Amino acid sequence: MLSAAGHEIENAAGTNIAMKIIRAEHLGMCFGVKDAIALAIETARHEPLTILGDLVHNQTVLAELKERGIRFEADAEEVGTGTVMITAHGASGRKLGAVRARGLAVLEATCPLVHVAHRAVAKLVSEGFHPVIIGKRDHVEVRGMTEDLAGFDVVLSEEDVAELRERPRFGIAAQTTQPIERVRELVGLIRKRFPKSDVRFVDTVCQPTKQRQHAAVELAQQCTVVIVIGGAHSNNTRELVQTCSRQCARVHHIQTVAELCEECFQPDDTVGITAGTSTPDSVIEAVARRLAQLASATDSSSNRKETTCNNG
Repeated sequence: MLSAAGHEIENAAGTNIAMKIIRAEHLGMCFGVKDAIALAIETARHEPLTILGDLVHNQTVLAELKERGIRFEADAEEVGTGTVMITAHGASGRKLGAVRARGLAVLEATCPLVHVAHRAVAKLVSEGFHPVIIGKRDHVEVRGMTEDLAGFDVVLSEEDVAELRERPRFGIAAQTTQPIERVRELVGLIRKRFPKSDVRFVDTVCQPTKQRQHAAVELAQQCTVVIVIGGAHSNNTRELVQTCSRQCARVHHIQTVAELCEECFQPDDTVGITAGTSTPDSVIEAVARRLAQLASATDSSSNRKETTCNNG
C-alpha cells in the first residue's frame, strides 16, 4: 500500500499489494454536463451569473464554479443577478415563466436529452395518454418533467405500480438517468397489471446512461473490487453503485481521491474504476494515479498496465 505521503509501505503479512486496474469503457462526464459547465464559465467571464439550483450533482464541480464567482440560488426570488441559468437537469415551463416574470434573462443549460424527454411526455399527453414517469419523485429532473402536467404518476418500484389506478391509456417515459433494465421491468409490470389498457412506452433513458450502466456490469464482472466515483447526491452515480454491487461484493462510492480507502484493498485485487456523468476527468485521473501507485509496489517486474474494459 501507500501511505498518505505516497511512499511504499508493507501490509501486515510483510508483502506489498499488487493490483490490476481496469477502467470501464464508458465513464465520467457526458456531453450535456460538459456543455453546461462550459456555458456557465464562458457566461461568467462577461457578466454576473446565478444558477438556479445545482448545475450538476457534484461538489467538486460546484466548488470550482463558485471560485469563479458564479452564484447558486434555490429560489428565483433570491436571484440577485440579471442573468439566471437553468441547470442541466432542466425545468418546467411554469418555473421558466416565474423566472422570466421577474425580468431576468434566462440561460438554458438543459441537457438536450432532457429536452427530448420533455417533448416525449408532452406528445403522450397530447395524444390522450395518462403520463407515468419512471424515476425519483423529488428529483429535480422529474419535477421539471411533471410540473406542467394536470395529472401524472411517478413510479420507481413494484409497490408504486400497485398503487396506480386503472386508466384507458398509459403513456410511460423515464427519468433520463434510470437504468434501462429497471425501466423495462416496470413497464412490463404496468402492462401485466392493466391488460385492457393501451400502454405506450417511450424510451427516454439517455444513451450515456445506458453506456455507463452496461460498461459497469461488464467491469464489475471482472473485478474483486470496484471504485465508483461521483457526487453523493448524483442519482446516476448511485445507480452505478447499485449496478456494480449486483456483480461484485466489494463496491466503494467515493467523491474524490481523498476518500479512497487504501486499507480496503487486498493482495492481487483486480480493481475497477467507473464514474458518474457529472464526475470531472481530473477527479477520475487523480483516483487512477493513486491506484496505480498502489499497484506499482509489485507491478514493476511484471510490467502490468492499466487497461480498458471492452464491452465488445
